Amino acid sequence: MIATRAQTSHLDVAGVLRPSGSLDVARALRPYDGVLDARRAAHLLRRAGFGATPDELRSFTGMAAGDAVERLVRFPSTNALPAPENVYDPSTLLSQYGPRGLRDLSRDARRQLFKQVRRQEVRSILSLQLWWLNRMLATPAPLQEKMALFFHGHFTTAAIQKGVSPAMAYGQNELFRRYALGNLRELTRAVSKDPAMLLYLDNALNVASHPNENYARELMELFTLGVDHYTEDDVREAARAWTGWRVIRITGQSFFAPRLHDDGTKTFLGRRGNFDGDDVVNVIFAKPQCARFFAASLLGLFVYDNPEPELVDGVAEALQRHDYELAPVVSALLRSNVFYSQRAYRALVKGPAEFVVGTYKALGVPTIGRSALPAMRAMGQILFYPPNVAGWPGGENWLTSQMMIARQNFLAGLVNAQIMGASSWLNGIPMDPARATHALVDALLQDDASPASYAQLKGYLMGEGTSALAMLGVENFPERIHGAAYLTMAMPAFQLR
Repeated sequence: MIATRAQTSHLDVAGVLRPSGSLDVARALRPYDGVLDARRAAHLLRRAGFGATPDELRSFTGMAAGDAVERLVRFPSTNALPAPENVYDPSTLLSQYGPRGLRDLSRDARRQLFKQVRRQEVRSILSLQLWWLNRMLATPAPLQEKMALFFHGHFTTAAIQKGVSPAMAYGQNELFRRYALGNLRELTRAVSKDPAMLLYLDNALNVASHPNENYARELMELFTLGVDHYTEDDVREAARAWTGWRVIRITGQSFFAPRLHDDGTKTFLGRRGNFDGDDVVNVIFAKPQCARFFAASLLGLFVYDNPEPELVDGVAEALQRHDYELAPVVSALLRSNVFYSQRAYRALVKGPAEFVVGTYKALGVPTIGRSALPAMRAMGQILFYPPNVAGWPGGENWLTSQMMIARQNFLAGLVNAQIMGASSWLNGIPMDPARATHALVDALLQDDASPASYAQLKGYLMGEGTSALAMLGVENFPERIHGAAYLTMAMPAFQLR
């Protein structure tokens, strides 16, 4: 179980790999039957969302764990959230010409036309990035957005590359949101036929006369099974099964062309038949390794990295028992003893999106500004642009020296911005340095600061060690409290979830 503050007074940085200690296999996945104090409530809201505003944290504190999880798993309506303002679809422009009209343009005219398209696409993706961050911040269904972000890094597709338009990228983003706690097998089938995926991994070029193996390989290696769980023959046969899917570039729509499909018999993962792409997914999901692959991914998302094989097997069994329906499995994970164990507490590193959105939430600032976009880039995460088909590596890779400096620069810029005036609670911090220190560490870190860090923060508010800073007082209150908030959020514990 999560320890008390006194028990963890030494804690400043948790592990970023598998936490030390041993797993109580018999109890790990049984429901935790306790009531959530502020630390456990904050832990749940960091993992199942992007952290909490002070009001959200108060509303979850004191709830039974099962009730709190039920509130997160049953998504409320999000219809009141704003739609993106700029989802650029170049088909509107290109369809005016048609394929023949484009061919008839001079080389220079075509170059100018596609430069115009590219400028619009870049503007649109920047707008979508900011829209998504603000949706993560404002949504009443944070677990839905957390799963959409997870799938965005799992079933990777990069916008603009290989003809993936912003409209396609947004369509895929909506697909991930629609299947957030849906069926994993159905999601895998759907994303396989998604126009953005068909273009990004070349499955739209995969025809019976010239099979393209790119998607078939990544489907098994990165999306469902992992390396060493298939053969090169399986890749070739899966590619044959997936032949025939195309994307109409002008409209951005995908469709199946039977005349381009290889309808011969295939032998795939030990099964033989006239398989198509859906059949390939069915065969994959019948393999116990598929359940173990997704179990390890879910444990890495919600509990800790590199989970024990016994824990992976337990979650894999649950996935198979529920026929890959995510809602009951994720619900059980978030209610489990291992989820609320001390080993899992702050055992994962916040990714840049979690860090940025979580910072705004913690401060109670309601709107994320455009300055977050270059900050996210410096921290190593550009939404809609995963670095490669494997997605973002995550974990300790988010904490290089350069990325830590980027996080600190983001915090410094935010606490000095005018938007900090919108913070819902900082103005109510006590004037007394000791009480102000306690209030900040309690609200932002749930007291997860070492005695040394606590003393340094208090010393800053008392103006110790420098003649340039006076003690916290009426004349310097906003400046010093904002500075103290920066120092608190720059502590190691705030980098972890």
